Amino acid sequence: MDKLIDASGNAAAAVGIVICLVTGVVRLAGGYYLFGYESITLFTGGIALMVMGCLAKLHLLTNLRKAT
Repeated sequence: MDKLIDASGNAAAAVGIVICLVTGVVRLAGGYYLFGYESITLFTGGIALMVMGCLAKLHLLTNLRKAT
């Protein structure tokens, strides 16, 4: 189960970073919309995915601390 949480946390963080980078570039280029959504909305979704990845890592670290 820990490996699944670790892998999903890494994947969520990676996708979140990519989304934030893409929307940041679009916004700096002067675009307000990307794929029919406002760029700030997609940016917020990317931040949420990165937070999810951080929480998954935190969960793993607290489980490891309890085990020792």
